[in-house]
Amino acid sequence: MQTNTESVEPIEPVRVTVVVGSNREGRFGPVVADWLLNRIGDHDDLVADVVDVADTALPTTFAAGAEAKAELAAITPKLASADAFVVLTPEYNHSYPAGLKNLIDWHYTEWQAKPVAFVSYGGVSGGLRAVEHLRQVFAELHATTVRDTVSFHNAGASFDEEGRLRDPSGPDAAAKTMLSQVVWWGRTLREGRAVRAYGG
Repeated sequence: MQTNTESVEPIEPVRVTVVVGSNREGRFGPVVADWLLNRIGDHDDLVADVVDVADTALPTTFAAGAEAKAELAAITPKLASADAFVVLTPEYNHSYPAGLKNLIDWHYTEWQAKPVAFVSYGGVSGGLRAVEHLRQVFAELHATTVRDTVSFHNAGASFDEEGRLRDPSGPDAAAKTMLSQVVWWGRTLREGRAVRAYGG
């Protein structure tokens, strides 16, 4: 009986850029981002990078001056090289933050034919209304949004003073499902773009 001794090349991990979408003073986003990055770190098939809107100063006028170009030089490569995205957003007035929209709108091809997943947080709604608005935006940008999300209802009470979840079972299970979908879509669309340039 012959055995196949050919080595199987390992599959390159999916490069996922986490977009932290709040720049509000006193924001809760970094607590949720740390939790998310730890969950991503549990996956050998994912490699994370971070773009934080609080660290950017992109103008809302879309004037591509020297300062904007310097900001884009730090941000755009992280988006362009990503196979997938996880957008972390709070909910402000039934939608998502202006700083996040500005970051999204400064880019176009970087989002195309790539999956976008969402982690949201807020009060009673858990940020889900922000997510529904973001799905429409990313559809316009020719991105594919991942069905399953992670949402933190009454987020401030969900974490202790050290930034640990008081009950991690639900969010950890939701993150596992979401990130599995990110891996599948990330690999599948990466392979598709390698074979055929997206013509959207």
